[in-house]
Amino acid sequence: MRLGIFAKTFAGAAPGPVLAAVASAGFSTAQYNMACSGLEAMPAAVPASAVAAIESAAAVHRVAIAAVSGTYNMIHPDPAVRALGHQRLEVLAAAAAAMPVRLITLCTGTRDAGDQWRAHPDNDNAGAWADLLASMANAAAIAERHDIDLGIEPELGNVVSSAAKARRLIDQIGSSRLKIVLDPANLFERETVERQRDIVAAAIDRLADRIVMAHAKDRNAAGGFITAGQGVLDYPHFLSRLQAAGFNGPLVTHGLAAHEAPEVAVFLRGALAAAGIEATP
Repeated sequence: MRLGIFAKTFAGAAPGPVLAAVASAGFSTAQYNMACSGLEAMPAAVPASAVAAIESAAAVHRVAIAAVSGTYNMIHPDPAVRALGHQRLEVLAAAAAAMPVRLITLCTGTRDAGDQWRAHPDNDNAGAWADLLASMANAAAIAERHDIDLGIEPELGNVVSSAAKARRLIDQIGSSRLKIVLDPANLFERETVERQRDIVAAAIDRLADRIVMAHAKDRNAAGGFITAGQGVLDYPHFLSRLQAAGFNGPLVTHGLAAHEAPEVAVFLRGALAAAGIEATP
């Protein structure tokens, strides 16, 4: 597995310095955010010069761009906000295809109008699911036009809050463009080690045929998010189950400070080794 990190972990508004920091911290892969090019994360336009600069920096620093972040609230209560998200996704998909980057990561969204990651009681309503199906069908059509894939991530605060709901969405949309980004820390808050292992293993088994990227952060004993390696998550178990399921994609960390990145790279290499997996260059 290739070790990666969110490019946005590092300050900067140009891809050269940002990807240099990625490589210096010990990572060979990045999930890119257009903010690292001085643009909005979901820009209204991406100049050809910006695409060329990302390609050049990636080659110079030998950092593979595994994905581009394209998160917007796919079930925002205001249809106009959803429509703008679709428009910006089309722009981002064209830019990703030109880089070329195969994967754009999405946020399935929430009825919370102020925070696309925050849970809302209406997320479980039939109307929220119907809006998600409509949004995802639109996104899948965009992905088809640009020959890219879309990565969704089960998140407790989003409408797709579990592996079971992710599977349901995949089956109902019926598009091969829909893939899974799996972050084990998003599958539970406070659980015993044994229960956490069961939840993670079941999610991998249910979604194995669609997992194209793994994310790496952690949970503390109180249930809050924390830097990978500093919490309760059993990483060797998670990684060994991924490998057993046939996964050999990028393992991308996030939710950490820039100064923590080298230590996290060391931790993840150790966790891979403990699981009998080699970290590929």
